[in-house]
Amino acid sequence: MIEQNVQNILKELQNGNAFGERITLVAATKTRSAEEINRAIRAGILDVGENRVQEFCEKFDAVQGGNRHFIGHLQTNKVKYLIGKTYLYHSVDRDELAEELSKRSQKAGVVSDILIQINIGDEESKGGYPLAEGFAVYKRLLAKTGLRVRGFMAMLPRSDDGAYLGTLCDQMRALFEKAREQDENIAYLSMGMSGDYKLCLAHGANMVRLGTAVFGERAAVYFSPNRA
Repeated sequence: MIEQNVQNILKELQNGNAFGERITLVAATKTRSAEEINRAIRAGILDVGENRVQEFCEKFDAVQGGNRHFIGHLQTNKVKYLIGKTYLYHSVDRDELAEELSKRSQKAGVVSDILIQINIGDEESKGGYPLAEGFAVYKRLLAKTGLRVRGFMAMLPRSDDGAYLGTLCDQMRALFEKAREQDENIAYLSMGMSGDYKLCLAHGANMVRLGTAVFGERAAVYFSPNRA
């Protein structure tokens, strides 16, 4: 099933987004075993994203290939476990985290690629900067040594109002384009998960994070072989 799902999605994405841009598919691997992830990679997945630091570290050596993204909420005291191993941090949602990533990256002698997380729906349950502050945040983080801003990330709120969600996507696209006009490093608008990625692509996302669409329904709990 994984192999067929990957083939179907890659075929669907091959024509790009509404702007004709290439789409980067990140397989969201929360609760998935290393074998499941390796099957997806062998089927054609190039990028994989973990939500939890513990899972990222436990699976790191067992997963064979793929650019390793971190796509979940990141606590500052766990940044040290990811430095030098992470292709792209999707969820830089506050200055405190950006500062820790900058400090740890400089200490390790690496440059960490990041996306700025925007709380596009102004939801209390989600992290991220307000949209109105997005460009100012971009300019601020651009100056931090050890970091390279590559674009923006957002999660759409739950809603049955397609027009409303489309408007939110359009606002994210406008922010992305404003930054890209003056910065060649800006490349990614990460927006869209299994339930809403088609809408996001129709409004300009060029990176999507798909879990269920790739792997099927998620198991309720991830059981590590290293846990008692």
